[in-house]
Amino acid sequence: MSNRALLEVIALDAQDAVAAQAGGADRLELVTDMAADGLTPPLKTFAAIRAAVDIPLRVMLRAADGFAAGDVDALVRDAQALRAEGADEFVLGFLDETGGPDMAAVRALAAALEGCRWTFHRAIDRAASRDALRKELAGLPGLDTYLTAGSARGVDDGLPVLLAEAGLAEPGYEPQILVGGGLSLAHLPVLRGAGIDAFHIGGASRPDGWSAPVSSAAVAEWRGALDA
Repeated sequence: MSNRALLEVIALDAQDAVAAQAGGADRLELVTDMAADGLTPPLKTFAAIRAAVDIPLRVMLRAADGFAAGDVDALVRDAQALRAEGADEFVLGFLDETGGPDMAAVRALAAALEGCRWTFHRAIDRAASRDALRKELAGLPGLDTYLTAGSARGVDDGLPVLLAEAGLAEPGYEPQILVGGGLSLAHLPVLRGAGIDAFHIGGASRPDGWSAPVSSAAVAEWRGALDA
């Protein structure tokens, strides 16, 4: 059995996608507007990326910056349209005014996805209780990943939380931990040593800045570090 770690890279367009795959990415997270931490991309962008690469794509379902769901019916329509275009993996996650998971929104989208695999994104890092959130979401169809830095401030601050969660085997902790948010190459040895095997990069794949395209060389550096 391979112990290859999963490397997920944010892609905004087909150029990003091709560069990320060439560098060794295993999966892409498709978004628009990285300044808002990633919003749902247009259908034509998804279609162009799907035509350009053959690695798995997870598509963001999020209409505005922040972690409030907003118009859930519109998000459901977006999910249905993306599925009709061929999308079969997604990213979503919303909090209510108490800092708990917005279960009405999450359940509505999970139902619309009809078993498609999905990631609960970094809303977990803003939750009032990470443990309570995980337990409330446990068993939702398709949920197989948490994208998290362990802290809203990033991996530097969240490292102890990530290491603790990696060792837990109880309800709510079955989904894979996908580490992202201020992640650096220097974090990899301790995270890999704890058994964490999935990593997410955005800015790190764009050494010339967030507005620059993905660099295949930068992605290849991460791939090499993970495979070392």
